[in-house]
Amino acid sequence: MRLVIGLTGGIGCGKSLASQYFSELGICVIDTDVIARTITQPNGKAMAEIKTVFDISYLTKDGALDREKMRRLIFSDKNARLRLEKILHPIILSETVQQVACAHSPYVVVVIPLLFETKDYDTIVHRILVIDCDEQQQISRVMARSNLSEQQVKSIMATQVSRKERLQKADDIITNNQDADYLKTEVARLHSKYLSLSNQCSDAGV
Repeated sequence: MRLVIGLTGGIGCGKSLASQYFSELGICVIDTDVIARTITQPNGKAMAEIKTVFDISYLTKDGALDREKMRRLIFSDKNARLRLEKILHPIILSETVQQVACAHSPYVVVVIPLLFETKDYDTIVHRILVIDCDEQQQISRVMARSNLSEQQVKSIMATQVSRKERLQKADDIITNNQDADYLKTEVARLHSKYLSLSNQCSDAGV
């Protein structure tokens, strides 16, 4: 079995840029957020059930999920969030497993923002890489790239596991408090490590 790295981290920590650098090194990167967007497009695999469970007003005119309206709902209604997750998570997991099986790089990186919030990926992820930064930097980065207030960013952070818990559960950590060049160097360092581990997995028949 191919070595699978679960890449995670809090909002604004730099997961997307780190995954881009892995991709540039020739590694297959599977992003569960991209899968989530795909299955909530018009005629996406999740849309029939979303239409049944939620009011049609949560769809756009072309039949996609109205992501902004749904985001407002799930942040104000925990039960609505749980209902949506019950629809999305099994489909995302199934799509992820299929893509891992089709990957051809020495190891695979799966970007899973909610890796610790769900137990869905415990059986397919071999190592956990956490992209970390201090919380004030998280807030500043998200505010700079999104039209969100500081309180809104903090509300999103509050729905995620704590920074302390992420770091405790990590096998590998990149502290992304510096510039993009530093992040790229750290990704290259771990790339070498993962290539070595992937060879060990192959030799052991894992």
